[in-house]
Amino acid sequence: MKLKTVEIEGKTYAVLDQGMPVYVHDDGKEAPFDAAATVATIRARNAEAKTNRERAEAAEAAAKAFEGLDAEAARKALDTVAKLEQKKLVDAGQMDAAVAAALKPVQDKLDAEAKRAATLEQQLHGEIVGGNFARSRYIAEKLAIPADMVQAAFGSRFAVKDGKLSATLADGSPIFSRKNPGAPADFDEAMEILVDQYPHRDSILKADNRPGSGAPTNGGGGQGGKSINRAAFDALDPSARMAHVQSGGTITD
Repeated sequence: MKLKTVEIEGKTYAVLDQGMPVYVHDDGKEAPFDAAATVATIRARNAEAKTNRERAEAAEAAAKAFEGLDAEAARKALDTVAKLEQKKLVDAGQMDAAVAAALKPVQDKLDAEAKRAATLEQQLHGEIVGGNFARSRYIAEKLAIPADMVQAAFGSRFAVKDGKLSATLADGSPIFSRKNPGAPADFDEAMEILVDQYPHRDSILKADNRPGSGAPTNGGGGQGGKSINRAAFDALDPSARMAHVQSGGTITD
């Protein structure tokens, strides 16, 4: 590559292109030489070379700390230490304790939600089932014992499913309506069916609702019971109340 020149009046001058000297390359092509850009490029390359040199020197210094160290042996040693630490945790029971501690807040929340759901279910069951016994027209008009005793005797035959009351017979089969065949019986109709199948039904029906002469049969072997007023009956404990009605006793208001 050589500088392109021109002879003028016996003097040699460099040929310029946009203020830059033009050089002729070995292949004959001409191109202006941008000295300023070339200097800037050289400076950038020098700075890059310096950065690379410093990085290499730092890496070399770090590597010296591991001179003479077998890399494979080092990896095995680190793996052994890790396993020993894990074994210590297991032996000390700390791992299980750590896992249990981490899971405790979640388990506590689940337990609380389960307890809350169970409480709500009990409340719903008590309201629906207990409410039906308390408000039952059939119990009030046909039976000689109070609603709470009727619930104690027949409450297990009623359940709440999907928010609705359902009744079952002793064999677990559902009680269907006689008025609307194929449909579940409502509370009073189910209650009447259960009472009809009760072996001692005459002892819990009011006198004017008993079949035949109206005398209590107590399953065919009982004797006529005495009559007591409501206050006296309420003063009895549940077993005494049941004994009174099963013996054919009546209650007067």
